[in-house]
Amino acid sequence: MHSLPESDSEVRTRRRRAFVVVLYNDDVHSFDEVVLQVQKATGKSQEAAFRVTLEAHLRGKSVAFAGGLEECQRAAAILRRIRLQVEVDDG
Repeated sequence: MHSLPESDSEVRTRRRRAFVVVLYNDDVHSFDEVVLQVQKATGKSQEAAFRVTLEAHLRGKSVAFAGGLEECQRAAAILRRIRLQVEVDDG
């Protein structure tokens, strides 16, 4: 089954829609490495990045970043540079 191509307005709406970057717990990297990478990817303060990392550690996952699709894809790519497990989801 084929779907119709998206219109320009549908593409713009999809890009503006709220997306999230989900960070999963990591048993390979040190806590400090993950905090630093979250800071690089999201621009969060050390304290905020620590909270994201702690939540991922304790609950198995955490929302590391929220924004438009392209912003989230950029943040996810930075997190993946050190092989952290992340996904971009439409929040």
